[in-house]
Amino acid sequence: MFSNMVSGDKSLVHSISSISIPVRVGKYFVCGSSSTSDYQPHHLPLPSPNPAHSFFPYIHQLTNPPAPLVYLHSQEQYFPTDIQSQLTNSIPRVNFQPVSNPPNPLDLNNLNQLGGDVYLTSKDDVTQNPEWIKGVRPDGNGKTNNAVTAAIIVNDKGNGDVDVFYMYYYAYNYGGTVLGLKELNFGNHVGDWEHTMLRFKDGVPQWLWYSQHANGQAFKYDITQKHPSSPSRPLAYSSRGSHANYAIPGKHDHTIPNFNLPGGVLEDHTDAGILWDPLQAAYFYKFNAGDASFTPYDQSGNTPVNYLYFKGRWGDQEYPTSDKRQVKLFGQAKFSSGPTGPADKQLNRSNVCPENGKKCILRGILVPRSLGDEESEDVE
Repeated sequence: MFSNMVSGDKSLVHSISSISIPVRVGKYFVCGSSSTSDYQPHHLPLPSPNPAHSFFPYIHQLTNPPAPLVYLHSQEQYFPTDIQSQLTNSIPRVNFQPVSNPPNPLDLNNLNQLGGDVYLTSKDDVTQNPEWIKGVRPDGNGKTNNAVTAAIIVNDKGNGDVDVFYMYYYAYNYGGTVLGLKELNFGNHVGDWEHTMLRFKDGVPQWLWYSQHANGQAFKYDITQKHPSSPSRPLAYSSRGSHANYAIPGKHDHTIPNFNLPGGVLEDHTDAGILWDPLQAAYFYKFNAGDASFTPYDQSGNTPVNYLYFKGRWGDQEYPTSDKRQVKLFGQAKFSSGPTGPADKQLNRSNVCPENGKKCILRGILVPRSLGDEESEDVE
């Protein structure tokens, strides 16, 4: 996998096929370690470029750190999805009416021509489970073949502070059931952007954020589970259907943020089912917070970027109650609106957690915590 030796300190050639992504620290390149206590610089050969993804000619600052690997649930039905396929199978609509003269064909290079009130609405009735919303099941090596299913966004804030966002795309979110009753199924939507974020200080990984519905959890990098064959890469467990990211397998109640109650009303389920390596089929960008711009690390012009500026919704608008597919109970809809895109994930956040009105708890252990234990943790 490695062919050439590092020379100089101004450039680094990357390959998305490499499992352990080199990181520049000073004049050295390092691979991740399972603990920041032994995260020491050492000389590292350059990874050989992948001919299928000829990109990353030069990166002048710290870019791709030890990236999370994702375990999809063993019973997952809606897998990571090629980002372009969402557009291919959508009609842009505003207030349920088709947009006049949209770009044709609609693609990742012209999506930003559509307004912020646009919903990328499925051409198909999603209750019929069309094939495209099922996504692409990763192969035995964790790759989503013939499908670019992730976007990696690097925000170098200066002074040694770097946040790396791993954006994961799924065509469909199955919202789950209340009390396990199929008749009480809510929170489904077309389009699903999820993410993890790894925060660095002076080249050393510090914290990992796991997005979960309207909130999430932050853990010390040191204590996150790592994959045994790649000990620098932390694990994220994607919940069945909803794709919320968790640091541990099991049942996760999300009725109340920051609590994991026994026998919860709303539960996510995770396990070490199907391994997905998002790096193997991803677009890579640097983010400039000053003007909120994105620049592909691939300088060949083959990486689309304009879709990141689309301010509309990646999915159908919430169906009205006059639509026979819709059910509303206690203000909850069976089918809700699709999400906004990566640019709306607070890419220049100050805290590890996004600003959402909830307490930011930086956890030092991986088990669910009681309120008292949470109060003893670092809080931002």
